[in-house]
Amino acid sequence: MTHDAVKISTHTPEVTSKVNLLGMSRVQLEQFFEKLGEKKFRAGQVMKWVHQYFVTDFAQMTNISGKLREKLEKVCEVKAPEVVHRHYSQDGTRKWVFRVGDGEGSLVETVLIPADDKTGARKTLCISSQVGCALDCSFCSTGKQGFQRDLTPDEIIGQLWVANQSYMEDVEIAERTRSVTNVVMMGMGEPLLNFKPVVDSMSLMLDDFAYGMSKRRVTLSTSGIVPMIDKLAEELDVALAISLHAPNNELRNELVPINKKYPLEQLIPAAQRYINKDGNESARKHVTIEYVMLEGVNDKPEHAQQMITLLKNLPSKINLIPFNPFPHAPYGRSSRNRIMAFQKTLSDAGFVCTIRQTRGDDIDAACGQLVGQVADRTRRAEQWKKKIAQQGEIVRSQG
Repeated sequence: MTHDAVKISTHTPEVTSKVNLLGMSRVQLEQFFEKLGEKKFRAGQVMKWVHQYFVTDFAQMTNISGKLREKLEKVCEVKAPEVVHRHYSQDGTRKWVFRVGDGEGSLVETVLIPADDKTGARKTLCISSQVGCALDCSFCSTGKQGFQRDLTPDEIIGQLWVANQSYMEDVEIAERTRSVTNVVMMGMGEPLLNFKPVVDSMSLMLDDFAYGMSKRRVTLSTSGIVPMIDKLAEELDVALAISLHAPNNELRNELVPINKKYPLEQLIPAAQRYINKDGNESARKHVTIEYVMLEGVNDKPEHAQQMITLLKNLPSKINLIPFNPFPHAPYGRSSRNRIMAFQKTLSDAGFVCTIRQTRGDDIDAACGQLVGQVADRTRRAEQWKKKIAQQGEIVRSQG
């Protein structure tokens, strides 16, 4: 049962010509204030009000002159994406559906997962980077919704802003603190196909004037866009996760179609290059390998052995993910015994291998599920459902 499932709003947001400061980096804000005839240090002051105290009303920014506050009120705004649905799970998981863009807009979602410990100190936010996804991985509900557009920096960082602000609603400004401790770019979309807005947003997450997050606590997850992995290594020092899901090309071509363009022979060396870029001083000490467990598809003993061979020279931690079924999904979740046997094989071979705990089942916390329920208007989803239905008819007729 869902605890506190709230429909926030259904109205169409007003179109505005004001400059949204939410997604601006420190450099961009410094340039903006200089154009206003103000000193650059004002940028840092405003960033702290916005990202550390979650203040959107310029009148409350008390260390800024009244004249400047009036000027900012006329030409600027601090505006996060509109929350249209908010679901808080009984296990502490929180999930938001945002409307982005003008008019009717499009929907994306964000999930916050608390640590499974007594303190609950770690709170990991899974952020979306695109509306839908073009990669069409066969087990992913987001891919079945098709791709609509990239998110802007303010739409990306706005997800983090809302998640933090959700813990501050009844807290005095002076006592507000940032609650989200970890961010994973692992929500809807392929982050490396929206490169600059994603990198700009992650840079803001690391900035001490904004969220001040450790580079080891900000992770980008990719399905394997090899050239952009190399470009990311040049641009930013954050942790990297690879959505692997299969230990050989034949199976991965089926599950993760981008593998046809960037096969494992290219992907694994790219991950190795990323780790080696800046040596031991960086966040790149290892790569996290994400592996969704699909019953009878990629969970057999031979697949575990293939994983051992594939990853033997790559410093990595393996995260086994029980599949979250969604309507018309052609796969089932591997049994607990099968997942644990898979884990044991990898652990016995010397790998750090964990099983992700399923959280937020009561609020459809798997990526893309809730948005798929709220609004599914794409032709790809319709065609995919028809294809599954036709396959079922063929099987029944042959039976």
